[in-house]
Amino acid sequence: MHIQIVLFDGFDLLDAIAPYEVFTAAAMYLNEEVTVKLVSAEGKRLVTSGVNHLEVQASDKLDLNRKGIILIPGASGFIHDNGPDSVPVKLQQATETELSHLLKEAIMKPDILLTTVCGGSCILAMGGLLEGRHAVTHHMGMELLSATGAIPVNARVVDDGNLITGGGVTSGIDVALYLVERELGPQIAHAVEQLFEHERRGTIWKAEGNVPKESKHENPVEATIQPCTIQSNEIWGFLGKWDTTISTPIGKLSVLIDLSTNDGQIVGTAKQGEEIVPLDNPSLEGKQLKWSMTITKPMRLTLKFSVSIDGNQMVGEAKAGMLPSSKLIGHRIT
Repeated sequence: MHIQIVLFDGFDLLDAIAPYEVFTAAAMYLNEEVTVKLVSAEGKRLVTSGVNHLEVQASDKLDLNRKGIILIPGASGFIHDNGPDSVPVKLQQATETELSHLLKEAIMKPDILLTTVCGGSCILAMGGLLEGRHAVTHHMGMELLSATGAIPVNARVVDDGNLITGGGVTSGIDVALYLVERELGPQIAHAVEQLFEHERRGTIWKAEGNVPKESKHENPVEATIQPCTIQSNEIWGFLGKWDTTISTPIGKLSVLIDLSTNDGQIVGTAKQGEEIVPLDNPSLEGKQLKWSMTITKPMRLTLKFSVSIDGNQMVGEAKAGMLPSSKLIGHRIT
């Protein structure tokens, strides 16, 4: 069995090294050949980790002709920051490299088992590869999975067939142990657990068996956003057509927003190019109008908007999970 752990600039050390240790230990208990390599999308090079900027040698280029496991770690960096050293920016930068093209090809290959740890699943999601797939990531990135069309599952490890995803940073050990059990057998996995003196936590989630009945106690009741009715003069200031620009990290988007009323409720659409999508649940909160909507370019995302107006000028932001906020500015044209 061949295992390739992919490094990219800003990767999290524990996400990569913990599985590397597990797979290497498993190989000691086998007569068959098991290779474990640290690779990169670009080939042999020194790859700098996040936060402490430790340089780790990638010994080869990611090879999609090798059957086996490909593991994608997450990134490490600042959380509550949109600067160059933040986790969202590092994850996004990874999607702008050759890695993105390789992953699109890898997920289509039946003899490759694609796996992720922590923010690694966000890299797949941002590349549009998790739409309709069950997955997990660090709890701070779960909203991003949902925004990209994935089906987030609150579990330590999620098995979705040819896709295995793990939650937060330390889940990398559990992901690797599960992969050892699944691919090499439970006795080998048990031997590694004993060697590491580590017990896996939680049940491996699979889309199998009976589905639990919904319980009102399982999830806190969230306030339902109601359509915004015309109750104050402030809402009238938002009505009309707005020529807006959304400055995303990967370019500027021109969006025509049309806000009107229907049966006493505010409704709207957004036009990007030839595509027109409805605004979901427009809601006035204080002096801000909020809504969500799904875009398909440059990638499929569900964005949450929050805007305010000053006369004929509109300013605000669009947000998708843990991705950096995108500034919105615009002006009324009718």
